Amino acid sequence: MISALIVILDQITKFLLTDKHFWLINYVTNTGAAFSLFQNQIVLLTIISFLVAIFIFFLARKEVKLQTPLAFIFGGTIGNLIDRFFLGYVRDFIDLQIWPIFNVADSFNVIGVLIIVYLVLKEKV
Repeated sequence: MISALIVILDQITKFLLTDKHFWLINYVTNTGAAFSLFQNQIVLLTIISFLVAIFIFFLARKEVKLQTPLAFIFGGTIGNLIDRFFLGYVRDFIDLQIWPIFNVADSFNVIGVLIIVYLVLKEKV
């Protein structure tokens, strides 16, 4: 459910902010991955995203404590996978001026990873 809401929010914001440029919104397209790495490697990135989504789906079924952050990452991965598959690029628009431009899906990917790191470190302490 969380993942579906993230995908919906991601796709709606990308739709509404396409070609918009104001304040912290600066619409760009990205044919690469994070930080524009692997530019124009759409097929490879699409396959990797699909495999990551499958892995996360099955991992979340086993790791009950990690279900929420994994749902964040799953939703973010699917949001960007939809763009790659149907458009051949990812739509980014959040421009903080001090960081590469990103989107809602990217945000949830990062939040999910940070929660997992926190939980893992908490377990070791």
